[in-house]
Amino acid sequence: MAKNDFLRDVWYYALPGGSLKRGAMVAKTLLGEPIVFARSREGKVFALCNICPHRAVPLSCGRFDGQEIECCYHGWRFDQTGRCTEIPALVEGDSLDLKRFQVKQYPVREVQGNIWIYMASNERKAPPATDMEVPVVPFFGDKSYQLVVTLHFPCYVDHAIIGLMDPAHISFVHRSWWWKSGRSLFEEVKAFDPSPYGFTMRRHKIPNVALGYRLIGGGAPETEIAFRLPGVRIEHVSTEHHNVCNLTAVTPLSETETEVTTLLYWTTPWITAIKPLIKPFVRAFLDQDRQVVIKQQEGLKYDPTLLLIRDADTQARWYYQLKAEFTRAAAEGRPFNNPVKTQILRWRS
Repeated sequence: MAKNDFLRDVWYYALPGGSLKRGAMVAKTLLGEPIVFARSREGKVFALCNICPHRAVPLSCGRFDGQEIECCYHGWRFDQTGRCTEIPALVEGDSLDLKRFQVKQYPVREVQGNIWIYMASNERKAPPATDMEVPVVPFFGDKSYQLVVTLHFPCYVDHAIIGLMDPAHISFVHRSWWWKSGRSLFEEVKAFDPSPYGFTMRRHKIPNVALGYRLIGGGAPETEIAFRLPGVRIEHVSTEHHNVCNLTAVTPLSETETEVTTLLYWTTPWITAIKPLIKPFVRAFLDQDRQVVIKQQEGLKYDPTLLLIRDADTQARWYYQLKAEFTRAAAEGRPFNNPVKTQILRWRS
């Protein structure tokens, strides 16, 4: 698969809903495409190609009245579907058909406080009705996230995702007094099953509980971790009385830059009380991954052959197999056949 061949016909995480206010616009580049997100006065989110078809000025440089976007160069106006509704330079009686001028519209959905965007392989391809839906955090219904941290990783998306699912780096990259301070390694034995467009680590009790998990309270914590294409990891930690979910989404911005967003949902009251204190630790944890990826880029300049070992790197192997199968299935016009099989993996971490 070519380096810049991002997965298409899937839902990508775009941005936290709380970062897009009513009557406001946010410009982003996703998968190398310029996109403007906007929220109408009524609260509806829409997304358009961020290029005016007249003179290529970004639409996000213009004005948004809560209904339509007006280009700052010549005042061309576009509605929420991307249809041109007005060209001020036209004189009365001009028969120019405005329907000829259309800006690409992207399908978007807002679920649990998160805005997702469907990146199709071509402009006419609509998102599937039931096949690949927007990822949903379990247990929390339609509730929004309570904490969000976003960092930019200067790497191709695959390296960020592999780091996200790597079980053997924790003792070395995340060595902190508040997470794992020692270098003692313990054998991990985990059962994995195929799940929609990915795989799931079965629910199990958490051994050698780190301080971050102890904050949940309410008994011994158990966890279940699911990964799915294109790059979404959802961890559900529960005790007898409380639930905490972590959704981490990896979104390619370009060939050399990737955005990693971590969102937390919880039912524990005292976590809400100390939320301002927790956020710096979440950011620091995510930045530890970012810093090692920055170091990795030095070696990748020489295009070395990278090694994957069993069992610690099996999840990375699965990721590449999932991508390859998804691409083949789309090219052949057939259903996706998950290559992951139920398996027990062992490693030291």
